[in-house]
Amino acid sequence: MSNIVAIVGRPNVGKSTLFNRMVGQRQAITDNVSGVTRDRQYGSGNWNGKTFIVVDTGGFVKYSDDVFEAAIRDQVDIAIEEASVIIFMTDVMTGITDLDDEIADKLRKGKKKVLLVVNKVDNHERQLAANEFFALGFEHTFFLSSISGSGTGEVLDEMALTLDGEEEKPSDIPKLAVIGRPNVGKSSLINAFMGENRHIVTPVAGTTRDSSHTRYNKFGKDFYIIDTAGMRKKSQVEENLEFYSVIRTVKAIEEADVCLLMIDATTGLESQDLSILQIVLRRNKGIMILVNKWDLMTKETNTARDFEAEIKHKMAPFTDVPVLFISVYEKAKNI
Repeated sequence: MSNIVAIVGRPNVGKSTLFNRMVGQRQAITDNVSGVTRDRQYGSGNWNGKTFIVVDTGGFVKYSDDVFEAAIRDQVDIAIEEASVIIFMTDVMTGITDLDDEIADKLRKGKKKVLLVVNKVDNHERQLAANEFFALGFEHTFFLSSISGSGTGEVLDEMALTLDGEEEKPSDIPKLAVIGRPNVGKSSLINAFMGENRHIVTPVAGTTRDSSHTRYNKFGKDFYIIDTAGMRKKSQVEENLEFYSVIRTVKAIEEADVCLLMIDATTGLESQDLSILQIVLRRNKGIMILVNKWDLMTKETNTARDFEAEIKHKMAPFTDVPVLFISVYEKAKNI
């Protein structure tokens, strides 16, 4: 089972610093969207023999007044649904704010384990001030300093008690996960695989909010396809849709044997693709890169050889990865 740990909370309470400690390195991947620079952080960690994916939700909030607090609330809802453990981070310097109270209300109504972390507690005076946060009513409350690392171990010890250990796969049938950014053609690829012979589809039992599993048994090939393309209709904020997609993606990577990373030929290999690729490689999964929409490229300005060389340059030193050029619009005839 996939272990997802989500760090939620207001901005500037130290979520990214704690994230970096949990994954054991500085791993800030930046991307420019509408002139705004933001971190999108998700990586793998290990503690007390438990492996997990940690997601710092802070980088998925759009920095504008009109959607800022609403985006945080929506991300808390997603974390409650999808995460194994939620780390709710607060700041002793500001005390309990109205937004902290709202987040706490949501988390108390959920059924997931919540670790309340009061950050920046690095002296005796702040230790006394931090006692205020017991009023939020969480059983597991910790005082720490994410900069110095003091108190971090206790949080991770408690987190590890809830996480699942490594399990053997219940089936010998290989699992392929179709992953990638939104709108690169993941669902269309699966439809191209399955064609019109829907009787060969075998659904795997699971809840509706799990990534969908489809069994492909055709032409002597038998495997499951894990589709991460689904999005909840009620999530309207673009950044939160992406956050939801990320959690779906890392769960699929954990479960899969081989990952098919789809990219858009018109945009190339972007920073988010590279961050997803890093998770696949750290988990020792097989990987193939599918360059979709190749039919939109002109041969005069773009050749497959040059495009592949550019991709592998960005991926260096992990260049021993198959790269296939496809067009799901043409029913993936080149696969």
